Amino acid sequence: MYGPSRRTVLAATGAAGLGGLLAAPVAAAGHRKERVGYLGGYAEAGLTVVTRPPRGPELTAERTVAVPDASWLVRHRNTLYVTNERVPEGSVTALDVRDPRRPTVLGSRPTLGGAPTHLAVHPGGRHLLTANYADGSVVVHPIRDDGGLGEATDLVRHTGEDRQAHAHQVLPDPSGRWVLAVDLGADSVYVYRLDPRRGRLAERDRLRLPPGAGPRHLAFHPNGRVAYVLGELRPEITVARWDAACGRLTPVATVPTVPDDVAGPQYPAEILVSADGRFCYATNRGEDTIVTFAVAGGGTRLTRLGSVPTGGVWPRHFALDATGGWFHVANQRSGTVTWLPRDRRTGLPGQPAGTLPLPSAAFVAV
Repeated sequence: MYGPSRRTVLAATGAAGLGGLLAAPVAAAGHRKERVGYLGGYAEAGLTVVTRPPRGPELTAERTVAVPDASWLVRHRNTLYVTNERVPEGSVTALDVRDPRRPTVLGSRPTLGGAPTHLAVHPGGRHLLTANYADGSVVVHPIRDDGGLGEATDLVRHTGEDRQAHAHQVLPDPSGRWVLAVDLGADSVYVYRLDPRRGRLAERDRLRLPPGAGPRHLAFHPNGRVAYVLGELRPEITVARWDAACGRLTPVATVPTVPDDVAGPQYPAEILVSADGRFCYATNRGEDTIVTFAVAGGGTRLTRLGSVPTGGVWPRHFALDATGGWFHVANQRSGTVTWLPRDRRTGLPGQPAGTLPLPSAAFVAV
């Protein structure tokens, strides 16, 4: 994402973030295992390899990889896929991570649209889905046997009624039957079915949110029956029931991410749900916090418990690690990744406990 000037013109599928899915344990000195993770940022060498001790949240930068503007990452088997958001035409890069410390580039493919901001691997493992922000489109690439990408097999474009379409996220639903695309400009969540043989998307349904909602990302509850749609232009979460049998979202409630009296504009960025389904979290850019919600009613009720500063400025992305004990936050404008402890009983984050410099930080997976 570019910043507020652009908006004025206008993290398994959310549960527990993505850190546990991307980080890999490797043997270290003394036969202990440290974890290898990846950070993304807006730079020419935008991918950073980091290590983390077996116990504890501290990150150490090992090396950078020449992958430009790495704003979103996803790992599938031995391949890491990375969006190259700010390159002139938009592209996605595949990297071999069989040696997780030394990723090697397999190649890149154009995304047929500008500013790719999000991607996901279809559950069948044969297709990569990428959302292009600039022109509100979703592109499908086949995944080769070696993990590299083939030429695009489909491109679908959204149409905004009040503003230009801006696809911001694409992800499969928990059942694996559907593909959802969140479009900030069209104020909509599109539901598609992917033809695995032809690699083509067919629209099934569309949830239209109120004009100006500006949905950015959604996350599913672990029960697979509820989704939380985070608004960026309006700081709120739309709680929606998800019917996987017919591929339909039905809104049931809207909950603000900040109090009514908060000072200044707010642009929420990322949302995730704890693995046990008891808590939902979101980042607020503006007051630069993580907000915590208690989850009840089978996932349909959110109660705001409070918020804590992330220790940086403009928290674009964050993840909850595999232990459930630590948040790691990519703070874009301060150029830092910070980590905060989490109380597993109350669900609440503590104060920031450390920081790692990372220019234009965009994504964290540790």
